[in-house]
Amino acid sequence: MTDSIMSKAATMEIPINSNGDTGTLPEDDSLEQAAKLQWSLDEKVGSSRGTRDLQQVMVSGPNLNETSIVSGGYGGAAEGIIPTSSIKGSNMHHSSSSSSMMAEEATRGVAVEKLETVKKWGLNTYKCTKQMISERFGRGSRTVDLELEAQIEVLRDTKRKYENVLRLARALTNHFYNMVQTQHALGDTFADLSQKSPELRDEFGYNAETQKLLCKNGETLLGAVNFFVSSINTLVNKTMEDTLMTIKMYESARLEFDAYRSDLEELSLGPRDAVAMARIEAAQQQYQVQKDKYERLRSDVIIKLKFLEENKVKVMHKQLLLFHNAISAYFAGNQEQLEQTLKQFNIKLRPPGADKPSWLEEQ
Repeated sequence: MTDSIMSKAATMEIPINSNGDTGTLPEDDSLEQAAKLQWSLDEKVGSSRGTRDLQQVMVSGPNLNETSIVSGGYGGAAEGIIPTSSIKGSNMHHSSSSSSMMAEEATRGVAVEKLETVKKWGLNTYKCTKQMISERFGRGSRTVDLELEAQIEVLRDTKRKYENVLRLARALTNHFYNMVQTQHALGDTFADLSQKSPELRDEFGYNAETQKLLCKNGETLLGAVNFFVSSINTLVNKTMEDTLMTIKMYESARLEFDAYRSDLEELSLGPRDAVAMARIEAAQQQYQVQKDKYERLRSDVIIKLKFLEENKVKVMHKQLLLFHNAISAYFAGNQEQLEQTLKQFNIKLRPPGADKPSWLEEQ
């Protein structure tokens, strides 16, 4: 409305008299009236706009996340608002996207590594299975060390026999323990009857003393036999088993070595182009790795077999002597020799009821 009034006022004719002065016609003061009208309208519009802006600020409060950039020019002001939250949001989005890209690359690297591991394992398993089937059906060659194979077979046979000795010794221990418990109960019964039967007091008393003495010697013999069983168990289930585990690793390495050796021989019989030569070179490297592993484990097996034989002779010499002396002294009724045998081999018997330590010993 003010723009139309201004355009109308600007297009009004200003009459000029002969002396160059403007005319003072009553109807020519319309320009001044138009200016006053525009001023009043601007004041009203400005006051209403200011009131609305003040109300908006009072309701919503100052927005610190926005920055107002005002570009002024002729004919009015033009405002452009650039929210700072958009700048911060762009930086945060850039950092989060970069971190997500790094995490994705790390995950991809782990997945590729696992895939390569599975691929190598599958290829190795295929070659070993192929070699094992070829050996079983007599179509493939295998590396044989006759002397070492004979020693390994002797060890396995020895372990089976020692396991039988261990089983029988445990059975003897269980039976003898039951006999000692029966003698102990029988001695208590004889002692009770000697108190309640005056006419047979001496006879019951002699038998009670005899059963108590046999029970005491039997507990001493049980200590020696338990020590014998414990030593044989350690020799069979720990020392021999450790050597057999190394032998299993050696046999697995031997199978892998023969598998890669057969693969190299097959590639060597094929064409000699560039691709084939690259495959032959890779197969040669794998063959050398498996050969070094096979020879290292073979050396470990030879050393362990040697030390096992020496340890076996030493342990069994001591344990067989203990077993013989303890059994002989017990059935000969020589209590002093039986006790001396336990002292000779540093065997300490647990007193009755000492299976569980007291609370003072646990502190």
